[in-house]
Amino acid sequence: MSYIYSYTRKQAIEDGVLVDVTETAREAGFRFPVAVTANVWYDYIVPPEDGGGQSTEGRLWDTLFMAYIAIRSSQSNRSELRYKVGYLMKGNRPEEKELKMVIGPGDDMEPVITIMQPNED
Repeated sequence: MSYIYSYTRKQAIEDGVLVDVTETAREAGFRFPVAVTANVWYDYIVPPEDGGGQSTEGRLWDTLFMAYIAIRSSQSNRSELRYKVGYLMKGNRPEEKELKMVIGPGDDMEPVITIMQPNED
């Protein structure tokens, strides 16, 4: 079988489909590169204008820290793991959101992690 076209992770980051958060993820304890989808970034990590003074950095840290806890407490060795994070949404309403974390091969077959909404692939 031969491929006609392949869309790489690097291209997805350059195009803004994925947001590379590896630097912050390393601070949170991750050993592999981590990216979040643009939907997770703009729907959850970037705070709404009336987000109660929350920062993008703080919301990213919460997202990654909860992912790290989910990994550490998981009894499974599956490539997909779901977990929940609480965010202050529009109107300062606290909401718990489910996220999906997938570990898979990167462009050079190295392990990489992608955090996305449950309905994303």
